[in-house]
Amino acid sequence: MIKHHTPPGIRPPFAYYSHGVEVPPGVRWLLCSGQLGIDPDDSVPEDAGAQAERAFENIRAILAASNMDMSDVVKLNTYVTDRAFLGDYMQVRDRFVGNPPPASTLMIVSGFARPEFKVEIEAIAAKAD
Repeated sequence: MIKHHTPPGIRPPFAYYSHGVEVPPGVRWLLCSGQLGIDPDDSVPEDAGAQAERAFENIRAILAASNMDMSDVVKLNTYVTDRAFLGDYMQVRDRFVGNPPPASTLMIVSGFARPEFKVEIEAIAAKAD
């Protein structure tokens, strides 16, 4: 059984995430490459929240291809290009992640391969068969 840890004695998380997630032996893993807010037709929404929404939809599709869903995500690594995008990203993230939430890291970076990209999200999922 996967266990989420937010132990007493350390500061609670700043947002909706777990400090640690324990995955036992014998569980299937899925590592998702960073997903950008890019639609199948190669269009990119202007808004950071809409880009995060599209990136999570892409992650949801990758998970489904492996018979998993967002509740199986144990770790998110997210990159945004501006501190101003944190709130929009977190509102979208909180709608997509399960309960209890996964472990999470959020970083501000200088940019991505194309200048219109504002958000990139990596996901790691684990599921017992």
